[in-house]
Amino acid sequence: MSDRSDIEWTDATWNPVRGCQKVSPGCKHCYAETFSERFRGVPGHPFEQGFDLRLVPDALDLPRRWRSGRLVFVNSMSDLFQDEVPKEFIQRAFAVMRECPQHQFQVLTKRAERLLALASELDWAPNVWMGVSVENDDYKWRIDLLQRVPAAIRFISVEPLLGPIEKLPLKGIHWVIAGGESGPRAREMKPEWARSIRDQCVDAGVAFFFKQWGGVQRKLAGRRLDRREWNEMPATAVG
Repeated sequence: MSDRSDIEWTDATWNPVRGCQKVSPGCKHCYAETFSERFRGVPGHPFEQGFDLRLVPDALDLPRRWRSGRLVFVNSMSDLFQDEVPKEFIQRAFAVMRECPQHQFQVLTKRAERLLALASELDWAPNVWMGVSVENDDYKWRIDLLQRVPAAIRFISVEPLLGPIEKLPLKGIHWVIAGGESGPRAREMKPEWARSIRDQCVDAGVAFFFKQWGGVQRKLAGRRLDRREWNEMPATAVG
């Protein structure tokens, strides 16, 4: 948890839940798991239990301490909508977001089914952005469920992009993040897959953010897609 982040599309991270379980191909080389397991068994470390699921009630209060407004990525090291996370704990996290209107909260999940099942029982403040991860065409159905959620901003993360995604359903979607996988076992992202996502967003008038090419040397690969950086954000993120 930090009031600063190296993730290009956010300012800070907030992790009231730690740990997760793999549910689809995009999870195979999970950066959060790799990081967490390095500290398994280290007494007193936040990840002493490695990547095992853990609720962190003491962390719920953290955004209240940040006076200046920022973009906050919720659970960069987990997934708030795991089945094992009690509904009441999720509601407490949403209550904190309501109480911190100075921030914009970016919630991202692969558990679109549970998201939709709980949507009517959550407090959807206007500063809550809700997104789903979609790594290839087989998981495009997550977007259909997201479109039924009453969030002010709905977004899609196609990272890591592991295959072509044609006819991306963008109705009611405000933002798309795309990027390749990084790390020593990074899987390939073909340029034509990224271009297709970008072109679909441009045609639909949806903000497009290209995060990275990825690969073993992520920083050397850069963030430029066809000679420019794509850093578009939803309209509410401005001002």
